[in-house]
Amino acid sequence: MVDREFGTGAVKITPAHDPNDFEVGRRHKLPEIDVMTDDGKMGAPAGAYAGMDRFEARKKIVEDLKALGLLEKITEHTNAVGLCERSKTIVEPRASTQWFCKMKPLAEPAIAAVERGEIQIVPDNRREEYFNWMRNIRDWTLSRQLWWGHRIPAWYCKENKHVTVAREKPAKCATCGSVNLEQDPDVLDTWFSSGLWPFSTLGWPEETADFKKYYPTSLLITGYDILFFWVARMIMMGIHFTGKVPFRAVYLHSLVRTGSGEKMSKSKGTGLDPVALNQQYGTDAMRFCLASMAAPGTDIVLSEDKLASARNFANKIWNAARFLFLNLDKFEEGGAKLEELAAPEVRAKAPYAYQGSVPLVDQWLYSRLASTIELVNDALTNYRFHEAAQGVYQFFWGDFCDWYIEWVKPDLQSADREQATIVWKNLFAAFDDALRLLHPFMPFLTEELWHQLPQRSGGKSIALDTFPTARKAWAQEKIVGAVDIFTQIQGVITALRNIRAEMRLDAKKKVPAQFWSTAEFIRNRVHIESDAITRLAVLSELKVSPAALGQVGGSVRSTAQFDVRIAYSDTVDATAEKVRLKKEIEGLEKAIASKERQLGDETFRSRAPEKIIKGLEATLAGQRIELQKLKDRLAQLEKGS
Repeated sequence: MVDREFGTGAVKITPAHDPNDFEVGRRHKLPEIDVMTDDGKMGAPAGAYAGMDRFEARKKIVEDLKALGLLEKITEHTNAVGLCERSKTIVEPRASTQWFCKMKPLAEPAIAAVERGEIQIVPDNRREEYFNWMRNIRDWTLSRQLWWGHRIPAWYCKENKHVTVAREKPAKCATCGSVNLEQDPDVLDTWFSSGLWPFSTLGWPEETADFKKYYPTSLLITGYDILFFWVARMIMMGIHFTGKVPFRAVYLHSLVRTGSGEKMSKSKGTGLDPVALNQQYGTDAMRFCLASMAAPGTDIVLSEDKLASARNFANKIWNAARFLFLNLDKFEEGGAKLEELAAPEVRAKAPYAYQGSVPLVDQWLYSRLASTIELVNDALTNYRFHEAAQGVYQFFWGDFCDWYIEWVKPDLQSADREQATIVWKNLFAAFDDALRLLHPFMPFLTEELWHQLPQRSGGKSIALDTFPTARKAWAQEKIVGAVDIFTQIQGVITALRNIRAEMRLDAKKKVPAQFWSTAEFIRNRVHIESDAITRLAVLSELKVSPAALGQVGGSVRSTAQFDVRIAYSDTVDATAEKVRLKKEIEGLEKAIASKERQLGDETFRSRAPEKIIKGLEATLAGQRIELQKLKDRLAQLEKGS
């Protein structure tokens, strides 16, 4: 409502032409005077302005106020003016006769159904939004002035305008008996019609076989922005007409927004064309991208770089599969039969085994697979689709492609055909499970690759296969121990790779390295796996030291479990490296000092957007860490000299 301190303090009240004034008028029992006609001209109640166009009348009123000396001043004000979405013309609010539905009796049982848990709303914080709508519900305006829809089932006699409401067209007026009837031209609100969807599509009001079998449905998935407009109305309609809730759970998914945060809309022109994006990045990439960002309670800000990342994931899987199938062809050419690989098993020959007949890398992989299967199943059960997608991503890209395939590469074409066969079986068993885990997110890619697996020859579809469930055998304590050891070995390889990166070594140059650990069993295991470590860290050799590694003569990485070192003498020109490090340190110190001055300027901090401030602070923190690393490395070089 208008503040009494606004303007002159005198305000117009037009209950028939303003929603707020309508409420004020109802409270004060004011008459609702409609001063306009249907074509936007002034009507008889407008007096001297009757017959004028609304815009012309407004100008004439201002002129008359000036002429009478009643206009104190004119000031500019920003106002909210409704526009027609299609024609972009100004919409004039007018009080009119409409059909209403009494809502409180419908809302009460719908509130109770959610309160007692008969309907679950996900995410849980949307429950309160639902209750807020329903407990403050108003009567529903059902009639709409549209061309298409369910017609209002009301007829008027032309003589007296009596109203007859009926399921079928009446033969005569129920009040005066007139046979001269015409149906109300309005149609029912779209949400009223769509609120009938859960049961009307199953043949209701007839007791059809579909209705008996499928009603209530199990799950409704929709956007949170229509929680009241559609979800709540389906619940109210379903309970009222069938006596049962329409569904057991409601999953309210994220809304897709543009990079600037706007809701995507065709009418506003703010949407990205999904067909064009599918053609550019692939449908699987689009599906996976949306699922991976669909955290409950947040919106998806869709951008092309995120779609490109999902496409890269699809390419990663495709290329890994191509590598495997090309090597499988070579394996067959060597005399192996594809049928031999059609029954995957998990075992190996010594000396690859760890605690029994299973290789360490396979124990690690299948334990990781079991954890991923458990995570994905739990996430899908609880509608946390983003966690499921990210879990599959981490396993497929990191564990399976980057570690496992790279680790077993030499064994795929091993001269020991029995050992190679076992490796192929173990690999395809994991690949099969991983494809089925990924299938809900990337159905086309996984379907194509699944049919190429040797154990899937003749299968109808991956969609008809069983979804993976965790194997308890791979969660045993001894397996957990194997996973811990393999994780240590991964840490050794990663530490060596990081040293190489910091020393700016040629990616293909093999260099010697040293390893030491206080734990004898880790030293022994590193010795057993030294061939793989040497290959994956691009080393010429890896020596297991009998004593702790000093800080002199090389770049050392230390953890609570082990130390690794790559010596400078064979890899780096120490003199040139010290010059380069000093120059880099000097440049970084200048950059840090500049940011510190900028962030210390109170005028800058008070005017700059918070996003800019946080970005600068994050960059500064990263540069300080990098500076310390460079200084540490320079100190090591100077000690060595």
